[in-house]
Amino acid sequence: MSLPELTETTSPDRVELPGSRGEHFLQCALETQDRATRFYSDQVLDHLNPAMAEFVGRMEMAFISTADADGECDSTLRAGPAGFLRVVDSRTVVYPEYRGNGVMASLGNIMENPHVGMLMVDFADDLIGLHVNGRARVVPREEFAEFAGEDRRIERWVVVEVQEAYIHCRKHIPRMIPVDRVRDWGTDDVKRKGGDFFGVKADKTAN
Repeated sequence: MSLPELTETTSPDRVELPGSRGEHFLQCALETQDRATRFYSDQVLDHLNPAMAEFVGRMEMAFISTADADGECDSTLRAGPAGFLRVVDSRTVVYPEYRGNGVMASLGNIMENPHVGMLMVDFADDLIGLHVNGRARVVPREEFAEFAGEDRRIERWVVVEVQEAYIHCRKHIPRMIPVDRVRDWGTDDVKRKGGDFFGVKADKTAN
């Protein structure tokens, strides 16, 4: 079945719902309005409720999606010990930026386009995920010095103003078992960072 072309019109009863014009258009075109409306009504908030805040606070990683002003996308992983994602209040989440490869892809996108999507998944216990979409800004380390404490690895923070928060269902989430490992936070050692795992440098050198 081919998808219909997006037009400027959408069903009037969907204009005030969460989500994009594109998803509303496809809901009407593919006749999923009832399911979508039920999900919006039952599961989508414009803030974090206490259960969501507790979930964020125990996560050890989050997938972060950003796009630049032209819509060119980037997705990345942010990780740290449980508690590295901080819920300031029901509408504010902050996470630290550590020393990386210097490219600043995510932060650069945020400078152009503040919209950000976060996905946190519990692969070990509850097998459930949480989406948090919002607007982000980059702030100096000192702005949340009380969270940084003595951790000098933190160089700055990303502050996310929550606009949508909703569940990611468990049916396709694989169960994983956490194991202890040494994490070389902030290292510049090439081997410890993964080296030329995909052979890109070697190929470029050969060519």
